[in-house]
Amino acid sequence: MSTRTHAAAQPAVDPETVTLSGYVVEQRYAPGSVPTQDPRDPSKAHARIGEPGQFPFTRGVHATMYRNRLWTMRQFAGFGSADDTNRRFKYLLENAKGTKANTGLSTAFDLPTLMGRDSDDALSAGEVGRCGVAVCTIEDMHRLYADIPVGEVTVSQTINGPAAVIWAMYLAMARERGIGWDTLGGTLQNDILKEFHSQNEFIYPPEASVKLVVDTIEYASRHLPRWNSVSISGYHIREAGSSATQELAFTLRDGMEYVEACLKRGMDVDTFAPRLSFFFNSHNEFFEEICKLRAARRIWANAMRFRFGAKQERSWLMRTHVQTAGCSLTEQQPLNNIVRVAFQAMAGVLGGCQSLHTDSMDETLGLPTEQAVRVALRTQQILAHETGVHRTVDPLGGSWFVEALTDRMENDANQLIAEIDDMGGVVSGIHKGYFRRQIAEASYRFGQEMEAGDRVIVGVNAYPEGNDERQVSILQIPHSVETEQCDRLARFRRERSADGVKRALDRIRGDAREGRNVMDALVEGALARCTLGEMVQAMADVYGRYAGGPEW
Repeated sequence: MSTRTHAAAQPAVDPETVTLSGYVVEQRYAPGSVPTQDPRDPSKAHARIGEPGQFPFTRGVHATMYRNRLWTMRQFAGFGSADDTNRRFKYLLENAKGTKANTGLSTAFDLPTLMGRDSDDALSAGEVGRCGVAVCTIEDMHRLYADIPVGEVTVSQTINGPAAVIWAMYLAMARERGIGWDTLGGTLQNDILKEFHSQNEFIYPPEASVKLVVDTIEYASRHLPRWNSVSISGYHIREAGSSATQELAFTLRDGMEYVEACLKRGMDVDTFAPRLSFFFNSHNEFFEEICKLRAARRIWANAMRFRFGAKQERSWLMRTHVQTAGCSLTEQQPLNNIVRVAFQAMAGVLGGCQSLHTDSMDETLGLPTEQAVRVALRTQQILAHETGVHRTVDPLGGSWFVEALTDRMENDANQLIAEIDDMGGVVSGIHKGYFRRQIAEASYRFGQEMEAGDRVIVGVNAYPEGNDERQVSILQIPHSVETEQCDRLARFRRERSADGVKRALDRIRGDAREGRNVMDALVEGALARCTLGEMVQAMADVYGRYAGGPEW
């Protein structure tokens, strides 16, 4: 067997220029020939970059960043039944004890739940509990968070199309447990626009989908002061194959679309903007990922202050969760993924994230095992406690390389944002197929680079020795998870009041038809024991279901 590796082709580079992913990031000058108006003049750079914790927040949203408080270590978990995931949550919380970082739970739902379907729906067969936890009812929600102090631990829920319904179930569960909504802290992903760009887990047409997001933003601003009602997500855009700059531009423009919709609703920008949050990918290009987060804060701060007229400084802050890049992990030599994740996590921290999830090494093969989850969490803890990155507020601030790349990414992202503005906004761009075309072209270029060997992926197109070895165990989900979940659901339906369910579903349809905020009706529906699928369908009776535009 040949042991020859595929060497990476080295592109020709101008000796006077250093490039990264097509960007000119540093211009070298011969001794004595540096221009008098050097763009790297420290006084000019300082005015543009600012101080940590001050507008435009290039160097971080807090003046001390991690020196006084580490980022939240928010590990993503969900599989099988609510009881299975509840045990994994407790395992994560137990393993996080003793750290100075805050801990948070991030919930992964299975595909039927993400699509707003009950586990016994014909289209759910074979998918229940496979890629996340199955949640159909308020009873499932109680079991999912049993014995977990949700008034003290922040909870993130990664769901979009049926986000309003799942959130209503969570709020109803808290009410039945006697937990005040004003104590609940957490995040609802709830970013439906990126589903039309990349992930396809949409239910209703774009216009109705945005309306539901605005309903949740408005409801949170009135009742849940600690809750982030939408986490505007670039993560899935990047996982679909976008470039870092596309991820940056499309994500922020999606956020602007929500702000515009809230303003049209008549909301004051400063009543909701402080609770908007973001979710970015951290991929393999180390410095590019750092600069992406720095540029994102600056673009958002300027947009909120000058485009939307926000007066409060908290409205200008772009607070973000970061997750390491699942699409960068390889089935071949999965132990290598531990190293990839470590560097990606470091980029997220040096970029100034507020919370972080580190992927498990075995995620390309199946759901993470407990051992893989522990290693992923330990990766964050080693980063936090052994590397010293928390001792300096912005370790890379002022670097010519970093600041030049940040500037270039900001400029290129702003050009894309202007292009989207010119076509009438994000919803208009969705109907025109703009985002899908852009992402597909970037993904195609990446694939070409891999095939040509210009982009080396260790263990895939280079250094393949050991690829025939099985290096990790795989977590299996038994079919009994589905049958038991369907049995619970049948029993749940038998024991509830049919009249109460009918009244609640009629109210949901009525509020949707009249254009009212549906959140009160959805909470009432959860308390009346309506299922996820029933409440989703009640709104579909009014909004319809979306199958994609003619240009798709």
